[in-house]
Amino acid sequence: MPGAEEDTLPRLWPTGTARVLVASNRGPVAFAVGDDGRLRIRRGAGGLVSGLSRVAADNGDGPMAWVCAALSDADRRAARSAPAGRLDLAGHDTDGTAVRMLDVDQVVFDRAYNAVANRTLWFIHHLLYAPASQPVFGPAFRRDWQAYETYNEMFAQALAHEAAPGASVLIQDYHLTLVAARLRALRADLRIAHFSHTPWAPPEYFRILPDDVSEQILRGMLGADRLGFLTDAWADAFQECCRDLLGLRIDRRAVTIGTAGSGRGAGSGRGAGSGREAGSGREAGRHRTVRIGVHPLGVSADELLGRAAATDVAARAAELVDLAGGRRLIVRVDRTELSKNIVRGLDAYRELLRTRPEWRGKVMHLVCAYPSRHDLPEYREYTAAVQRLAAEIEDEFATDTWLPLRLEITDDYPRSIAALSLAEVLVVNPIRDGMNLVAKEGPIVSTRDAVLVLSREAGACAEMGTAALVVNPFDIQATARALHAALTMPAPERRRRAEELAAVAGRLPPQRWFADQLHALAADR
Repeated sequence: MPGAEEDTLPRLWPTGTARVLVASNRGPVAFAVGDDGRLRIRRGAGGLVSGLSRVAADNGDGPMAWVCAALSDADRRAARSAPAGRLDLAGHDTDGTAVRMLDVDQVVFDRAYNAVANRTLWFIHHLLYAPASQPVFGPAFRRDWQAYETYNEMFAQALAHEAAPGASVLIQDYHLTLVAARLRALRADLRIAHFSHTPWAPPEYFRILPDDVSEQILRGMLGADRLGFLTDAWADAFQECCRDLLGLRIDRRAVTIGTAGSGRGAGSGRGAGSGREAGSGREAGRHRTVRIGVHPLGVSADELLGRAAATDVAARAAELVDLAGGRRLIVRVDRTELSKNIVRGLDAYRELLRTRPEWRGKVMHLVCAYPSRHDLPEYREYTAAVQRLAAEIEDEFATDTWLPLRLEITDDYPRSIAALSLAEVLVVNPIRDGMNLVAKEGPIVSTRDAVLVLSREAGACAEMGTAALVVNPFDIQATARALHAALTMPAPERRRRAEELAAVAGRLPPQRWFADQLHALAADR
């Protein structure tokens, strides 16, 4: 199914001007409609957004373009009123970056984003399905998958249109797994990378997807010259999928296309290599080697500390100090997302209060929960489960003078930063997580040498496990014991661990993370 954008583009691609291009579902800007009916632009959140323009300028890479999707009615209005969706050409302040916002049909977007990306691929990579009953891939899924293909084709077309000869393209995440191969077919001159911000499912779980769909995803990503992952574990899982499902040769950090058969079942690992060299990254006859890179994203310590020193954060910190009333704070900051494991975290806190009554009246658990994907029923139900358990804990333990738990389901970034700065214990216990930046933000802004209770299934554990208290996220009693150990840890050990965690967290800020990938892509030529 061709995208609506396709009809406005010439059949022969013009030469674009962008030397570096980024493609992501969410862009660097978003729009809202003011009281006067006019569009209001705001900058996107996150370190990646703030660092991109600076990286391109610092490295002398020339003009940069960002291709993204319109996510709201206001976004779609802005995209429709701009020449070919180019917001910068319509006079919007995009901070010197060419931003092309795709006006995706709302039905196509919902099917591609919600039904496939968030209800299928996210569930696969985070191992969230209960296979006895879910998933079921029937006609409705095939309709949704067609929309996902259309969505990815629109990105490929737009990137091909905007890119200068030989430009570098960095595609982001599971929403756009088909783009690299489609873009390579349109513009073989480009250098293409794809980065996965999620975990990657092991082959035995990835096989849950329909056979043709799993093959399309793998081959779509292998259209890139270079693939990036947050940890060795996720990179290894992707390579194992290529070996087991496609029969491709894998080396230490490379996948070679054109050996050991060309499709599913072609040997199930036959021809899999054991060498340590990554290969040339160039095409040689029918053979092409795709390099694999591991880039564990960190946080910008200076920027985060500057934000933590702002007056709005200080005001919220004062409110939280009053709320705690001198009690010790156990903090978590999360989205109400199934993989974040908030329910088991609350259960562990209840277990702490049940088995260690000495903490009753002396601690408070502050949960800052950001509403997430409430257009999906699974997430509405999960949020309700979090609220029910929080109410049960309050009913069981609250007194006239002590509130054991404070659950705040709201989008309040300054309050979250304030909470992290005051935490004595920070709980990060996801079922499975690509990285988890809260685990890195907390140690940077902590003023109380917060002890990190960290799930072994979070990507951050690969770097931070030696200084954190590592837990099995499914084990309620073990997590409760870790909370007790954190609260009773001697001050010198707290300080040593906190300093180590902060050093790791700031090791690879977004600007350097992005620049490293850009340089690696150029070096692979």
